Amino acid sequence: MQERQPIVFIVDDDEAVRHSLRLLIKSLGLATVALGSAQEFLNLYDPAQPGCVVLDVRMPQMSGLELQERLNHLGAVIPVIFITGHGDVPMAVEAMQAGAFDFLQKPFRDQDLIDRIQRALAKDRDNRATLTQRTLIQERLESLTQREREVLELVNTGMPNKVMAVELGVSQRTVEIHRARVMEKMGASSLAHLVRMLMEQSGRH
Repeated sequence: MQERQPIVFIVDDDEAVRHSLRLLIKSLGLATVALGSAQEFLNLYDPAQPGCVVLDVRMPQMSGLELQERLNHLGAVIPVIFITGHGDVPMAVEAMQAGAFDFLQKPFRDQDLIDRIQRALAKDRDNRATLTQRTLIQERLESLTQREREVLELVNTGMPNKVMAVELGVSQRTVEIHRARVMEKMGASSLAHLVRMLMEQSGRH
């Protein structure tokens, strides 16, 4: 499956700002889509599309903050960089508390925005890799039989095979076979790898 190219979405009701930001982002060799309103972005929004959003705080109809709120409700992982005017800093702080990636106060240097975009795209890659990994682990867990799940739970507590055999009322050889199957089905290269997967799955690091 080919990985999608990230897109930098610019959402600003000021056409001149949209135009200059588009040129700047294109000069970096990045794909970009410029939109004039929050609603236009929502109409286009695809959770599977990697990238980031450069979003103006103050816009008619739906503000940048309202759009961020909608994205939060949708469980969106796409990072949001807010662009704010001088009087909008308190709003930007509120946006950060609600999970925005960063904010930039106008007027800003092109390089400052470029740095934030690069960091946001890296963050998005990490987020998506984690989600993909969790989905994969979940699918593998679901492929285990009831007995294999029991063995996995006991392996995760660090219990030796001999004790597990007594616990489950089976022979040590049976435990070893189940354990080998669990490792194979989970795609784990070692016991440490297996435990790490389970920690990833439960969100513990």
